[in-house]
Amino acid sequence: MPGRAKRASGFTLLEMLAVIVLIGIIGAVVVTQVGKNVDKGKYGAGKAQLTTLSQKIENYALDNGSPPQQLQDLVVKPANATNWQGPYAKESELKDPWGHAFGYQYPGQNGSFDLIFYGQDGKPGGDGYSKDVGNWQ
Repeated sequence: MPGRAKRASGFTLLEMLAVIVLIGIIGAVVVTQVGKNVDKGKYGAGKAQLTTLSQKIENYALDNGSPPQQLQDLVVKPANATNWQGPYAKESELKDPWGHAFGYQYPGQNGSFDLIFYGQDGKPGGDGYSKDVGNWQ
């Protein structure tokens, strides 16, 4: 039809807004799920780090006859460690994935020493990713 003007093709403003809203909803869901998985990963890494640090404390005890008085003794030789073969750990290994210090007690109430991972909140007690885990569990 020669007398009709061609209609311009493209997206309307309404269609563009609908697409932007859908992308926003999908993005919010993805960010929420990824955030949960990051916390889950850090909690699992903290439990694994607890096990590794416990082994390093036991290595110290084998060399020196008893566990260290404090965790810092794994990094820097204390005056009373006559057969110190360290360093047994790096300074960064004395903190959990959230940057909190591990709880440590020598002598321990549950064994020769107690090492505690306090979880996300870094405080005793808690549920979920803030639940405490000890080396005796």
